[in-house]
Amino acid sequence: MKFTFRWFGDKFDTITPEQIRQIPAVVGVITTLYDTMPGEVWEVDAIKALKARAERAGLEISGIESVNIHDAIKAATPERDMYIENYITTLSRLGEEGINLVCYNFMPVFDWTRSDLAKLRPDGSTVLSYDADIVENMNFEQMLESLGSKSEGFLLPGWEPERMARNKELFEIYKGIDEVKLRENLGYFLRAIMPVCEKYGIKMAIHPDDPAWSVFGLPRIVKNHDDLHALVNLVPGPCNGVTLCTGSLGSDPGNDIPAIIRSLKGKIHFAHVRNVKYLGYRKFDEAAHLSEDGSLDMYEIMKAFYDIGFTGAVRPDHGRMVWGEKSMPGYGLYDRAMGICYLSGLLEAVRKGTPT
Repeated sequence: MKFTFRWFGDKFDTITPEQIRQIPAVVGVITTLYDTMPGEVWEVDAIKALKARAERAGLEISGIESVNIHDAIKAATPERDMYIENYITTLSRLGEEGINLVCYNFMPVFDWTRSDLAKLRPDGSTVLSYDADIVENMNFEQMLESLGSKSEGFLLPGWEPERMARNKELFEIYKGIDEVKLRENLGYFLRAIMPVCEKYGIKMAIHPDDPAWSVFGLPRIVKNHDDLHALVNLVPGPCNGVTLCTGSLGSDPGNDIPAIIRSLKGKIHFAHVRNVKYLGYRKFDEAAHLSEDGSLDMYEIMKAFYDIGFTGAVRPDHGRMVWGEKSMPGYGLYDRAMGICYLSGLLEAVRKGTPT
């Protein structure tokens, strides 16, 4: 298992690779060209510069999160083949640089959804939070305005500004697209890119929907055990797999995370490991990584990864904001660094407690 850390690049992140290098156990960054638009071909020089920046700090690029997928591909509009060709070109350029992991999602219009970016906890830290009662009484524009007012000037991670400016138009193109059609469109995309993935050994790791249910009436197809197995069986092969995100799947208490991990042996290419605290039906706060702070058994989760022989990249995910830090929501340095130390300690305990 290889510990990594999300880094959004010098232009957007408050955290430097040099700081990341000092976190025990971390060997690489999961990064992206954050100022490229969905569907845009990544420039070779920009990829090389990103790789060189990480390597100057003594880190590797362990994966890309994300090469964002244009909505024309997800909605199967007439332009999708052009955007798929652009995607293939970008994958080829990443492969030429030895980058062989891409985390992506297939969620229409937007990435994750929360009702609060800075919910105050009793200990004085703040966390991302979801309350279905709040979300269901908002329209999408109201939610964007609410989240924007709490982002303190930082971009929302994973939400491309160009997409948000077109949200009304994007909602229109998904009219009439249900889960069956969206899954068909995902299959079309994966079949088109698999030859270049197999050429360079690039593992495509789909991220679960966050939260694990439909929001604003949009279809969701990566919510649970059955969806994940439908995905890996949709286009069989070594390069089509999963990002196992414990927090996204864990938003639904009906998902047995350790059992899902064990059922996907050999198909998990990447892992996000974090905790959530259940507060009621479709209500949860994000939490510190340790088990007792949330509702997930993090020891059993790490043991499940160990038991299936998972050796891929893993990173801590959304952290609390602690000690007055100001950064991109969920992506401060301090709490995620503590999370790495906790997860690596759990892994050591699992290893030493497992008979050889």
